[in-house]
Amino acid sequence: MMLSIRLLVLLMTTLALAGCANAPGDPPRSRPNVVIVLADDMGYGDPGCFHASSRIKTPNINRLAREGMRFVDAHSPGAWCVPSRYGLLTGQYPFRVGKFHVGREAVLDVGQVTLASFLQRQGYSTAMVGKWHLGFDGGPKTTGEDLHGGPLDHGFDQFFGIHASLDIPPYYYIRNRTPVAPPTERIEASGSDGWTNIQGAFWREGAIAPGFVHAEVLPKFVDEAVAFLDGQRDDSPPFFLYVALAAPHTPWLPKPRESSGAAGMYGDFTEQVDDEVGRILKALDRSGKCDDTLVVFTSDNGPVWYPDDVERSGHSSVGEFRGMKSDSYEGGHRMPFVVRWPGTVAPGVTSEQTICFTDLLATLSDISGVALPDGVGRDSHSLLPVLSAEALTTSRRHTVLKANASVVRQQNWKLITHLGSGGFSSPRRVKPVDGGPRGQLYDLSKDPGERDNLWSRRPDVVARLQAVLAGERH
Repeated sequence: MMLSIRLLVLLMTTLALAGCANAPGDPPRSRPNVVIVLADDMGYGDPGCFHASSRIKTPNINRLAREGMRFVDAHSPGAWCVPSRYGLLTGQYPFRVGKFHVGREAVLDVGQVTLASFLQRQGYSTAMVGKWHLGFDGGPKTTGEDLHGGPLDHGFDQFFGIHASLDIPPYYYIRNRTPVAPPTERIEASGSDGWTNIQGAFWREGAIAPGFVHAEVLPKFVDEAVAFLDGQRDDSPPFFLYVALAAPHTPWLPKPRESSGAAGMYGDFTEQVDDEVGRILKALDRSGKCDDTLVVFTSDNGPVWYPDDVERSGHSSVGEFRGMKSDSYEGGHRMPFVVRWPGTVAPGVTSEQTICFTDLLATLSDISGVALPDGVGRDSHSLLPVLSAEALTTSRRHTVLKANASVVRQQNWKLITHLGSGGFSSPRRVKPVDGGPRGQLYDLSKDPGERDNLWSRRPDVVARLQAVLAGERH
């Protein structure tokens, strides 16, 4: 009894220090505000709360982990930008789309239910700030005409951001449907000595709007997010704010600041991302809405960080895992993922539940008590029992689809349907030999670094997981 009382006091003290006073165990609120902060190309091993040996300082992300639940087996539904964002918003695996032609067309179907449209229909105020990267009808265009098929057509009341990654032209801001200034000028390509051609201050040449400055994009996005939070009033409807940062994706453009000096430009830029996360948290504190807000922090996919970068910096951006952005290995799609929800999620908790971004739609449906329409969010599993400590786990099977490769998880087993990384790491693809494995099978409980391929030794598990994958495709 004494231990329980002490534990309760500790939990309440922790929440009070954070400025969020509701105690764990209170009934879940049916209409909490929702804030999702999505970093871009941040690795599992970058935040100190996920990788104790990280050389990058992330006090604000660490704060969220202290005040919420840290998921150590969370996955993006794709190992690069577009499929990951598709799965996050729709609750569906990206293989259900086929190919993503974001340079020419909108990815989302007309009327397709998203996190934003689902909450909008329940009276939420919905806003998006940042990187869309799910296409517009006819592509991003350069003429200054209004854009359709984007955030405002899929549940967001307001939008300020850019059409894609910050290294992909044309470079201009969009407010709602309209370019703030059309990209009527040209900019040369950029890069950095000492890094590969997709690292450092890299961007492609192309059209650019007058006055558009790459280094100003990250703080400008957060300015917009802070302004939205500062505008909330006691009588405002509940809100959904989706902040899709364009960093630490290239170009790495850290502002002058005191830094740890680790991991070079990337480390400095990642620390700046953490600073900006801190600004969002402070704005939420000021709003007085902290107690009633579910906050999610994660990243869309793994980092662009090669073995040579680890060797020269002493920093592993993917922690103990293998691979990087675009890879089928864990480093490509295992993400830092934190949920803070005062009064429902106890602080400082670590969950080993296997989850995927697609789960957010079913989770919000479960929280609100409003069922999803038939066929919507078919790859989404509610995390509410885990968040509210009603159950230790829900479904422990999730599939990750990216590019033309497939990955399936079932408990500790992981199947990759090809040889090689499938992404940026070498070798990308390896041709099978007669009598040899045709894919990869790993027991992540014993081999988190994915070095011991068990494909030929455990044909029973290979067959079982292939059947699971085939079932998911129907």
